[in-house]
Amino acid sequence: MKLLIVSFYYPPEMGAASSRISNMAEGLQQKGNEVEVLTCLPNYPKGEIFDGYKGCISKKEYINGVFVHRYWTYATVSRNKLTRLLGMMGFSIFTWWFGFKFRRIRQYDKVIIQCPPMPVAFSALLLFRCIYRKNTVLNVSDLWPLSGVELGAIKEGSAYYKVLAWMEQFIYKKAVCYQGQSQEILDHIQSFGHKQPHFLYRNLQPKTSSSAQPPASREPIKLVYAGLLGIAQDILGMIKAINFKEIGAELHIYGGGNQAGDISEYIKNHDHGVVFYGYKTKEEINRKLGTYHASIVPLTVFIKGAVPSKIFDLLPHGTPILFCGGGEGEKIVSDYQLGMTSAPGNYEALKENIIKMKEMDEQQYLHLRENCHKASLGDFSFDEQMDRYFKFLKEES
Repeated sequence: MKLLIVSFYYPPEMGAASSRISNMAEGLQQKGNEVEVLTCLPNYPKGEIFDGYKGCISKKEYINGVFVHRYWTYATVSRNKLTRLLGMMGFSIFTWWFGFKFRRIRQYDKVIIQCPPMPVAFSALLLFRCIYRKNTVLNVSDLWPLSGVELGAIKEGSAYYKVLAWMEQFIYKKAVCYQGQSQEILDHIQSFGHKQPHFLYRNLQPKTSSSAQPPASREPIKLVYAGLLGIAQDILGMIKAINFKEIGAELHIYGGGNQAGDISEYIKNHDHGVVFYGYKTKEEINRKLGTYHASIVPLTVFIKGAVPSKIFDLLPHGTPILFCGGGEGEKIVSDYQLGMTSAPGNYEALKENIIKMKEMDEQQYLHLRENCHKASLGDFSFDEQMDRYFKFLKEES
């Protein structure tokens, strides 16, 4: 098959979205498909176009066997909704520019469209499904605008909310089939009566050849957070609430986002046992994850459908999880005994879990690491999921 994937995010950007789409693209390419990606010039989470791409309107490149079409967008990490919308609309306009390549588009057997961002998914579905009549697969990783309401970023009933809600129903209805990163997402879409073929596509990670191990002693216990630094995670609030040094722990933070500057400034003025490394590539982070005793995976509030991709990033490395959240993510960590859980935003309970993991005997701790490895080779095997997904694309969509 010849496939086009439309995504606002793609490496060298960091974060769950770019990781999910690049793994999907490369996994499908390794199955013998010809895969292309339509995306924007890399800019997230820095909020500026990356070096090597500045001054470009468009750029084509091969990355690990995948042909990538990149177009300009307005780069920003502003918290202002209108400013962020401007960035999304910039890429949406260039998606239609790409739409003038009639011959190329006619060759695609399937078009996989990432959502969110909602305006990008809406524009792409309108172009590729409604105009070109292509076989479209909607990849839903978050439930907007519902997630925006739960995070306090969108007011329910507002004009902005109503527009996004209308777009949501439009793309669910028009997609030939859809896939979601959690069962909650699939159930949500089906609750509106959309019964098209669907697939549970989790953000699983390929096998890693890393043999990195954490220090034998958990005095101090070395913890890691690697990911986006935004309001959904609120790492700033966490490091203000927990003095890691006082409880015999170290927290090492990798990432970028709109809290990055505030986190860096807070660490300079408070000795809480926190080290901030800033933005690192996916490859650099993968080399580091196995060297830590555990990873904190936080959510500030319960977000329906959200299963943090960091859970699956950690499993191949055997790194136990300190999950601070609820819903399907909490159930996975508990059911598979991958670590310890606490309620979203409950930093006192998270602190107690850190102490428990630091003080647990070696056999208990090694059992957690073994469970992570087993899960990555069993129910959360990337290769097995890709086999099922390839069959789904061929037969169901």
